[in-house]
Amino acid sequence: MTLRRYPERRTYAALVASVLGLAGCTVGPDFATPTTPLAESSDYLDTGLPVRRAGRLLSRTTEAEPDVAWWQAFRDPVLSQLEDRVAAQNLDVQTATARLFESRAQLGSAAAAGLPTINGQGSAYRQQFSKNGTIGLLSNSLGSLGGGTGGSNPTAPLTNGFESYTLGFDASWELDLWGKVRRSVESAQAQADASAEQRRDALVSSQAELARDYVQLRGTQELIRIDLANIRVNEQILDVVRVRQQKGLVTGLDTSNAAQQVEAIKAQLPQLQQQEIQQINAISLLLGEPPLALSQELVAGRAIPPVPPRVPVGVPSSLVLRRPDIRRAEANLHSAVAEIGVAEAQFFPSVTLTGSPTVNSVDPGKLFRGSSLQYMNIGPSISIPLFEGGRLKSNLVLQRARQQEAAIAYQKAVLQGWHDVVNALASLRGDEARRGRLARQVADARQALSLSRARYTQGVEIFTTVLQASQTVLQAETNLSQATAAISTDFVALSKALGGGWETTFPSGRTPPLSLAKVGIPVSDVVHGTPFDQ
Repeated sequence: MTLRRYPERRTYAALVASVLGLAGCTVGPDFATPTTPLAESSDYLDTGLPVRRAGRLLSRTTEAEPDVAWWQAFRDPVLSQLEDRVAAQNLDVQTATARLFESRAQLGSAAAAGLPTINGQGSAYRQQFSKNGTIGLLSNSLGSLGGGTGGSNPTAPLTNGFESYTLGFDASWELDLWGKVRRSVESAQAQADASAEQRRDALVSSQAELARDYVQLRGTQELIRIDLANIRVNEQILDVVRVRQQKGLVTGLDTSNAAQQVEAIKAQLPQLQQQEIQQINAISLLLGEPPLALSQELVAGRAIPPVPPRVPVGVPSSLVLRRPDIRRAEANLHSAVAEIGVAEAQFFPSVTLTGSPTVNSVDPGKLFRGSSLQYMNIGPSISIPLFEGGRLKSNLVLQRARQQEAAIAYQKAVLQGWHDVVNALASLRGDEARRGRLARQVADARQALSLSRARYTQGVEIFTTVLQASQTVLQAETNLSQATAAISTDFVALSKALGGGWETTFPSGRTPPLSLAKVGIPVSDVVHGTPFDQ
């Protein structure tokens, strides 16, 4: 069987070949990575604060790339162990993981639109006619006329039923002549990339929030330690005052003032202990744990994690490669650009190849013979948009407006990242300068308290001076502890602004398994049979 014997087939073949030749055409703009205003030098990160101590900067920034596991710079094993659990246990990260899987499924659905659609069909049935009906009576009449009383060549009577067997398929394929499907796949792929970056952003935010809560917890525990130490000091002062009162050297006024000072300091303890419990629970929630689940791990007080002397910040232009929110904004822009191509392709004709070949026979033994082949509607069909009431044009205008919106969002994300880094550096250097002065104040206040106590014991100083000196020590030590915690919190904010923490946790975009059983939710009820590790 050749095409020469069937000229109509040559016509179909030529039409299909010409149509397929157009399949490489793709309308719409191609996406190009946008340029950013970020500089290539970290000099642009200078906050203008000449913060120095002994002739050098309190924390020196370098152009080295930030450590992806930035929390390890604190050298706190408890914090490092908690951070290692965030990716697998944080519920916000797990939610972003589910959304990532949704976007990947949508990508698969978009890609399937460019493939043929084939639906198989088959049937086998028997039809039986009534013997007393029209066909049955006609069959009996013809049989009697032909057969008579046993002629030499009798005519067979009509049957009262028959069987029929059919097997085939329906196929259709809309040719992607103008790149509508390819642009849809491109857009869906960009959305999947945006979902991956959203998950990374959720991880970075959770890691930073965990570190911040941990620093605040250690700061609260340090305040509890300071409060207890000052209680002991003021109880010693109260004992001295009582002895002097018993000797008749002072009145009961000094004793009452010393006693109220002790009670005032003790009154701060319940509030600090309440904050400690709340901060432990905040860390527990970040790790998907019930309240007080981490009490055994965190109740033992540790020092506030100190900031390293060198802070690597890289160069501003590398922010677009590190920060997941900027990368997500770029992916959204990519998707918006691809959607313009989808909208433009709607203006062009669509060509669909269809066919319904089947084999049909009343004898199952002859079902697969060539003579049993039958087909309908084989060939291309063309649909040309002639009048849509402005729908296509409005949709194109809409997609272009969304592309402009995404471009503005990308520019804002880049500038926001730059601002976040500079502001975090400014806070870090300013708080370090404040802490240096508070440390000197604490040393001076302690010396003043020691001298006033000695002079009071010798009877050359009134008790009000001792009382004021004690209050000054407590306040100065509290301020110093809060400033120390603020510096570490500033380092956390700077690390988050630099966008690190996701590179080694999600190196290939693979999704961690869900772990909702801890809070009483079976995983199968959330994602029944979903391969989250694919």
